[in-house]
Amino acid sequence: MLAELGEDARVLAGGQSLVPMLNLRLARPSALVDVGRVDELSGISSNGSLRVGATTRQADALRSEVVAGRTPLLTAALRHVGHPATRSRGTVGGSIAHADPAAELPAVLLALDGEVVVVSARGERVIPAASLFTGPFETALDEGELLTAVRFGDMPEGAGFGFSEIARRRGDFALAGAAVVVAPGYARVALFAVASCAFRATEAERALEQGGGAEEAAALAAAACDPSDDPHAPAAYRREVARVATLRALLEAGVARG
Repeated sequence: MLAELGEDARVLAGGQSLVPMLNLRLARPSALVDVGRVDELSGISSNGSLRVGATTRQADALRSEVVAGRTPLLTAALRHVGHPATRSRGTVGGSIAHADPAAELPAVLLALDGEVVVVSARGERVIPAASLFTGPFETALDEGELLTAVRFGDMPEGAGFGFSEIARRRGDFALAGAAVVVAPGYARVALFAVASCAFRATEAERALEQGGGAEEAAALAAAACDPSDDPHAPAAYRREVARVATLRALLEAGVARG
């Protein structure tokens, strides 16, 4: 159907992101392709890596013992996604495909070196998280492609992790947030809500891998941000909030303050 309808069609899964955009006339597709009843697109499995079907409800992933045991960083982040009502309908794959700069799950996917599986009439391909997010509400998916599954990588043995988000109120869009995974000689620091899309702060990662402390890495992460002034907060404030969020996540992960 996506191939037949062309670029004006949009995929409808949980609808928690798309429907508000329709209401605000920010999205004006000519057709919606509802994938909510395609059973093969949902489910959680842990064979080789954690695999979450695209239409798996965020609430189901949050309650999953498999997710909590295999990828606790994802569980920590899911607690901050929207509200219980929206998590009961919102999907894991939908949030990632929507690529909202302030969304939590894209940052988690980056921090865990994950990937997504997409299919189209042309076949199937896998897109690494590092290549997936290209701009605000933009991904590397081509016209006619459907995200079918999300694979989250495993953390190194003995790694610490942390997730921190700062918002005006619980459930509001984040002003800034960070997801981190840290082990000796290994670091992943992913930020969201402070640039055109979620991104990894590679300079901060390098400092941590070389033995730097949380304060230094948080400052480097803040320097890598590219926020803009908006009605919610000025850019300078978001940058400072990004530093604080990164620092909190790193301390939670067990990194010395330095």
